[in-house]
Amino acid sequence: MKIISLFLIFSSIFIISCNGNNKSNENKKLKVVATTTMINDLVKNIAGEKVELKGLMRAGVDPHLYKATEGDMNLFLNADLVFYNGLHLEGKLVELFEKMSKRGRNLFAISDGIDKSMLISSSEFANNYDPHIWFDIEIWKKAAEYVAKKLADIDSSNKDFYYGNLKSYLNDLDSAENVIKQKINELPKEQRILITAHDAFNYFGRAYGFEVKGLQGISTLSEASVFDVQNLANFIIDKNVKAVFVETSVPMKNIEALRQAVKSKGREIKIGGELFSDSLGNTDSPEGTYIGMMIHNVNTIVNSLK
Repeated sequence: MKIISLFLIFSSIFIISCNGNNKSNENKKLKVVATTTMINDLVKNIAGEKVELKGLMRAGVDPHLYKATEGDMNLFLNADLVFYNGLHLEGKLVELFEKMSKRGRNLFAISDGIDKSMLISSSEFANNYDPHIWFDIEIWKKAAEYVAKKLADIDSSNKDFYYGNLKSYLNDLDSAENVIKQKINELPKEQRILITAHDAFNYFGRAYGFEVKGLQGISTLSEASVFDVQNLANFIIDKNVKAVFVETSVPMKNIEALRQAVKSKGREIKIGGELFSDSLGNTDSPEGTYIGMMIHNVNTIVNSLK
């Protein structure tokens, strides 16, 4: 069903439901929806048991390609707050979010909490900024502060709880970043070249000193051409790169084509492992948390490139 049809369903129920979404009973938990798995984990760490949290996307889902369903509309209708990434990451939901905002819904893009000076410009992407902001922990701290503020503004009776959890989570992020930097220091600077299925790791590269190349563009909607594959194969040979990486939310056919292109030029390149890019891992795994995902990725990258 097209997004316009879904929005007509949303609009038809809105008048009936809007009074129920403005809860006056402080004993009732806020109903919160988070689009991506990264944002869902972020809200969970700050809001804890004070909210009823629903994640829109499952592990392994590509947010660039995600389309709203009727079930999603029910989540939006019943939500007191919706947190999403913004910067056109959820490209197929942009029109829906714009209409929901005009209807007065509590809809917040966490990228609105990030100073534009911290964002990476991109002429290739619809909003002119790279949306993969979670790959820089310093930026993710700003996102955490933004989420805590919005929760506290709307649910002021639990303000101290949210800000207490924020302080604790920021400490956890500091500890994780120390672990990450120590691991990266095992890898000589000249070997810090990261090649992945799509161009999701620019924030990571800037923060931690890697040259980053993606076979596809910033959005997985883009397609890698034969020219792109051959150019990157030449780059791998010139730089003597030891490994390339697949991503859990992106089909591996393009990386396999790249590996074959390198082989056709008389060289071998190994697949260094799977990285989590646009989605966390399964909820019952360490990689199902943001911190666990970041540490997994760094361990995989460093161990394969050493």
